Amino acid sequence: MKDKIERWVSAPVRALTAYHVPDAAGYIKLDAMENPYTWPSTLVNEWLERVRHAQVNRYPDPEARELKRRLRRFLDLPEGISLLLGNGSDELIQIMAMALSGAGRAILAPEPTFVMYRLIAEVLGFTFIGVPLRASDFALDVGAMCAAIDRHDPALVFLASPNNPTGNLFERLDVEKVIERAPGLVVIDEAYYPFAGETWLRDLNRYHNVVVMQTLSKAGLAGLRIGLLAGAAMWLDEFNKVRLPYNINILSQETASFILDHAQFLREQAEQICRDRELLYEQMRSITGLRVWPSRANFLLFRASVTARALLERMKQKGVLIKCLHGSHPLLDECLRVTVGTAGENEIFLNALVAESTLRA
Repeated sequence: MKDKIERWVSAPVRALTAYHVPDAAGYIKLDAMENPYTWPSTLVNEWLERVRHAQVNRYPDPEARELKRRLRRFLDLPEGISLLLGNGSDELIQIMAMALSGAGRAILAPEPTFVMYRLIAEVLGFTFIGVPLRASDFALDVGAMCAAIDRHDPALVFLASPNNPTGNLFERLDVEKVIERAPGLVVIDEAYYPFAGETWLRDLNRYHNVVVMQTLSKAGLAGLRIGLLAGAAMWLDEFNKVRLPYNINILSQETASFILDHAQFLREQAEQICRDRELLYEQMRSITGLRVWPSRANFLLFRASVTARALLERMKQKGVLIKCLHGSHPLLDECLRVTVGTAGENEIFLNALVAESTLRA
């Protein structure tokens, strides 16, 4: 069996480690940047009535036209900008990489950042170039980015802003310098836009080599797996050739279309999460032995005076699941990440954190 695996499974795939999602059963789940809030029963009943009529015996609209129409209104997209939908942002990253793949080509991104950029690049045979962020504040090192672009001539540059897992927005002037230097396509990943309030969507008509990626997952629809890509038709028409047919199922299309008719509800939840994020940030800052970084996303990156893995296990023993980032990048040594939960979940997390006597001086 081993000889067949080595013969037929490509070396880059064999060298990878599968993306691991821990079992969250029984835990307060603060590890995956999800919106912690559900819908009120009145809205749930209205939604159930909507999906009751979904014809699940038929294939869905392959272009998700009604959902796109509602998304255009929700995002207030500029004229002349097209939309492409994916089964989560992950699929859109894969689609772009597949369309732009070729012998000797490179994908470039600042690191640490979203791990799927590197994973998909390596699976598809790209050379992945990771350019370290500035250690002091996780900002773009523009000089290093431009030098790497000149050296490697990347087909794709990914910029997640706000960045995961650091939570910071990149300065617009820094991003513009990267855009102007890049020979290929620049993807601005705005997965956490609902909590940041800043977007490059209005700038898409200014740049011929930029697309913007967002997702409905962080806004409260993680279970639907809907990502969206906005940009010029000349790019998206090519990417659409690679997209698998019927990639957005009928229940996802109906549910997303329904909730976008109640978009203010999603905005209010995001506003509440932002208020809770700022409160949690200030409370964590007051804990002796803890360093926490400011965030424009729905999570906080922090480092304690105990090892990250030890703290992770002790938090699990107290019923709280957070994310250990130690070992993923040198800039994240002994770092962990916590998602902003409900007020009650945040309180339980804080109490568990404070209870660790080794955090105290």
